[in-house]
Amino acid sequence: MFEVDRDGGVAVLRVAHGKVNAVDLELAEGLTGAIRDLHASDDIEAVVLTGAGRAFSAGVDLFRILDGGSSYADRFLPALVDLFDAFFGFEKPLVTAVNGAAVAGGCILACCGDRRLIADGARIGAPELRVGVPFPVSPLEILRFACGRHVEEVVYSGRLYQGAEAVAVGLAHQAVAPDELLETAVAVAVDLAAVAAEPFRLAKRQLRRPTIERIAADAAGNDPTATVIWGSPETAAIVRAYLDRTVGKG
Repeated sequence: MFEVDRDGGVAVLRVAHGKVNAVDLELAEGLTGAIRDLHASDDIEAVVLTGAGRAFSAGVDLFRILDGGSSYADRFLPALVDLFDAFFGFEKPLVTAVNGAAVAGGCILACCGDRRLIADGARIGAPELRVGVPFPVSPLEILRFACGRHVEEVVYSGRLYQGAEAVAVGLAHQAVAPDELLETAVAVAVDLAAVAAEPFRLAKRQLRRPTIERIAADAAGNDPTATVIWGSPETAAIVRAYLDRTVGKG
């Protein structure tokens, strides 16, 4: 499901779940527990999040959504939001190293990083609306935090960006050769961890507080509706048509 390696005071958290690291209920819960454990660990100074294999994360496992229907959506959406909140609220340095496709939920996870690196040739973007599913509050606000004035372009277009284009819209800070990605990410994490821990934590809290406050204010009014839409037969039909077009499965 995931692997944790150590490089000095840096933990490398590597998603390793199926062919493309798609997020299902079990992965969401597992990663949330992992990042909370790393937050509590006194000997971990920073974290690098990356993917195993050819993907960072291809996003939500849509086949599980189709198979599980509303009962699965009722459990999954809150777990997905908890996952994003745990990574966005992680108070130590977090570097995300996008080694391959970071799509939809994978894109949101990447955007939780204090520094976001993307391998040349990797693609990142948030095509939720093009797929036909709504954003809960948390992922949309995390995108707003990362992309700033480019957030409407990213959300409405649903485009997948590479290299300099991803940097230009805020989805990444730096494009890196694939064989240098992890080494560079660890070096960036070490550099961030060189800042005294408490001043870093306080600065990160201040920088992210407006986003966290908007999430807290709006989630109760928005997320139950999003959950109902995710689990509806109408959404299932739209998702099935999308999968038919993109991967030839129904």
